[in-house]
Amino acid sequence: MKFALSLGGNIGDVEKRFDMVEKTLADAGVTELRRSCVYVTAPVGCVPGTPDFKNQALTGECKNSPEELFALLQSLERLSGRPAVHSSRESRTLDCDLILWGDEVIDTPLLTVPHPRARQRQFVLEPLNEIAPEMMFPDGTTVAQAWALLQKDLA
Repeated sequence: MKFALSLGGNIGDVEKRFDMVEKTLADAGVTELRRSCVYVTAPVGCVPGTPDFKNQALTGECKNSPEELFALLQSLERLSGRPAVHSSRESRTLDCDLILWGDEVIDTPLLTVPHPRARQRQFVLEPLNEIAPEMMFPDGTTVAQAWALLQKDLA
């Protein structure tokens, strides 16, 4: 299944961690990996004084389940020093969010896809639009359309 991730972080060598995510996914059998440029963005909803984040989108094809991919992503966050229990309002070494899983809707206690705030976040849509403007949300809206709508809201 084709998937989209949003990667982020603002502590330490974030770009090295992005490289590690891609290598680990490739080693796990994920194919057709594509990465956006790295974007530097101001923190959203974080405590005052939080430094800027680096963000990147990554897409690929995965034969595993979305839950298996999510578990792998969580293990990479832990390996990078992010605590299992953490505040979304604080700095982090690595954040790996599963944004899209094909055009499916997943709503379980463990996983919600599409990511519930993806369409409201420039740091998700702008990098994803760079590499996968044609990917669709379950309602048929493409990433490019969602990005265009968000740009209008931001203007």
